[in-house]
Amino acid sequence: MNRNLWLLSILQGLFLTNNVTFMAINGLVGFSLAPYGWLATLPVMGYVVGGAICTGPVAWTQRRFGRKTSFVLGLVVAAGSALLCAFAAYIQSFWLLCTATMIAGYYSANGQLYRFASAEFAAPEAREKAVSMVMAGGLLGAVLGPNLASYSKAWLATPFMGAYLALVVVALVAMVLLFCMDFPEAPKRASVSGGRPMSVIARQPAFLVAAGAGALSYGVMNLLMAATPLAMQHHGMPFDDAAFVLEWHVIGMFAPGFFTGYLIKRFGVLSVMACGGLLNLLCIAVALGGTDLHHFTASLFMLGVGWNFLFTGSTTLSLSTYTAEEKDRAQGTMNFCVFAVMALSSLTSGMLVTTQGWTILNLGSLVPMLAILAGLAWLGYRNKRQPREVAVG
Repeated sequence: MNRNLWLLSILQGLFLTNNVTFMAINGLVGFSLAPYGWLATLPVMGYVVGGAICTGPVAWTQRRFGRKTSFVLGLVVAAGSALLCAFAAYIQSFWLLCTATMIAGYYSANGQLYRFASAEFAAPEAREKAVSMVMAGGLLGAVLGPNLASYSKAWLATPFMGAYLALVVVALVAMVLLFCMDFPEAPKRASVSGGRPMSVIARQPAFLVAAGAGALSYGVMNLLMAATPLAMQHHGMPFDDAAFVLEWHVIGMFAPGFFTGYLIKRFGVLSVMACGGLLNLLCIAVALGGTDLHHFTASLFMLGVGWNFLFTGSTTLSLSTYTAEEKDRAQGTMNFCVFAVMALSSLTSGMLVTTQGWTILNLGSLVPMLAILAGLAWLGYRNKRQPREVAVG
């Protein structure tokens, strides 16, 4: 871990602080302001939709101005959108809150590229560990995000307005750290096209599985995490309990980053991803077992660990499917897939938990998880057959 990787890990943690705080409070603020209860998670969806819309512009700014300038621009948007969220809470405007979170999606689209940037600071044989260690930086967000939401929710007369203002400070701190970093110079493109077209890259089996597993694992994680504060409120639990559960969930998401890279090196990326899928199935089983605090805590913790294995694995798997000059379009496409699925899960989360309940929400999560495991089995079978087919040929 060189200095730049340590700083990038902290930036990842501050990025997750923003995300976790948004997840913890946006559904509750939305529920208090929405004209209809089932629209409660629309501000969460706005954040995700904004990220999906901005994947293209972010890829362009990364390509045109480089990593550092693009990341700085993302933090400027983060600070401005947090201020707008605070103002929306103050004037009690649901639609302004949705607009503000959509604008904040630009920061989300930028922050999602931190994990890809980590591979550029490491030698090819150490890329898995670099990605894993930067992902581990999310532990900062695991501790800071829920506690920031819990302690700042009553700083001002308007509930949660203080939490949004605290995120402005978080963005400014991240900006200072970013100015201390030195990013590798972007490779010169050999041609105007900059490598293969995206249609060719996307047809690779490994890319299909990486993009699908990354998107669906993030979608399931978002579906259950966004609904948890609302479900716990419905069962009479205070916000501090929800913050505690989210803290352990995000610890589960990023603590494995200290060893996920080693596991991928030791057992292979598909094996680690399959383990993540099985952990998510176990999470759903625990969630269906009851609605006490320990059920929420255990299931959300396992959801976090399973997501880490799947998402770190999908990122690592994707690195072998494109060249340096193709990275902007390939990474942008990966992130667009993630945001598109998250947008659907964000709205579905609020609709299901407020109209159908926590049980139906968890049962619905089984479908994408089984699809991920089927995709991993297909790619593993294909990889085993290929050497034999080449030998026979």
